[in-house]
Amino acid sequence: MNATIVARAGIAFVLSALLSGCDQKVKADPRIEETPPVEVERKQGSAVVEVEHPDRFPMATAVAHETAPELNVTGTVGADVSRNVPVASLASGRVVEIYARLGDVVTKGQLMIRIQSADISGAFSDYRKAAADEALAHVQLDRQRILYGKGAIAQKDLEVAQDAEDKAKVDVENAAERLNVLGADINHPSAVVDIVAPINGVITEQNVTASAGVKTLDNSPNLFTIADLSRVWIICDVYENDLANVHLNELADIRLNAYPGRVFQGRISNIAPILDSNIRTAKIRIEADNPGLMRLGMFVRATFHGPGLQVRAVVPAPAILHLHDRDWVYVPHGSHAFRRVEVSSGQMVALGRQEIISGIRPGDRVVANALELENTVDQ
Repeated sequence: MNATIVARAGIAFVLSALLSGCDQKVKADPRIEETPPVEVERKQGSAVVEVEHPDRFPMATAVAHETAPELNVTGTVGADVSRNVPVASLASGRVVEIYARLGDVVTKGQLMIRIQSADISGAFSDYRKAAADEALAHVQLDRQRILYGKGAIAQKDLEVAQDAEDKAKVDVENAAERLNVLGADINHPSAVVDIVAPINGVITEQNVTASAGVKTLDNSPNLFTIADLSRVWIICDVYENDLANVHLNELADIRLNAYPGRVFQGRISNIAPILDSNIRTAKIRIEADNPGLMRLGMFVRATFHGPGLQVRAVVPAPAILHLHDRDWVYVPHGSHAFRRVEVSSGQMVALGRQEIISGIRPGDRVVANALELENTVDQ
């Protein structure tokens, strides 16, 4: 019985010692008392966040920044349709040889295709006949002049011979012109006609192959289409709400995705009068000189500059919270609360600082690190 009492007394002594030691450790660490827990509560269905210790979240003041209004859109490089030239043959026949292919760069006068054509053969035959008739008419006219000079024939007979000579010359000229239109060389009679490139450019379309039949222009596609890419079109989509920032004949900056470090310039030549009813955008056409780097179908980013300068707010980049595809900042709301405000963010103006297009104004105070506050609310 005495042993049991002694054991219980020992256990009580040990527990008392442990508890007293714990009290001493807690009292020995004053930092725990200096850092009370942060209590954050969001009102249900509200953008207001109540904070017990708002001083834990440093504030930043939005400063004023002058900038020209800009609108950035995407687009693609396209050919100037006024510089697209079809390559066609007025003579029907069969393709003998092809010297150019889709995508080739060609120069004016370069041989592209050879066609064997019965039309050319017929045209040369008509030319020879007309030339022979003209030669005979010329000889007969000379003879009639001699006879008329000797009084052997009447003047009307001379006039008939002169008329026959004039008509024969017209027939020769018509036959020669037909050969020229068909593309034949009148000094080198041949049933094969050479089709050459009419301009410098790139072949963007090809509708003929070797040994294929070639028809006349009626209901037949062009053999080739050559695009002069020394000047191109940039076609962009601009939303309806942004059309006020786009004006005819103004300059736009063009940046190619393939060459992000280079900036080109073009002039706005057309704003489509009809919107796309599905995505509510208008086609904007920018005409630009091609230094040789722009290729058809390339993606570009075009920047339109508005007139005059605008004053916008600039805040530290961490003050902007990207949430649900929108941008937000937290502003003070009373003494112990913050309110989340939607903003439209702009460009980075300096390292770690970003423009605010709308939502707040210069001089407004925002939470310097919005993500830290948002994470605290979610805990």
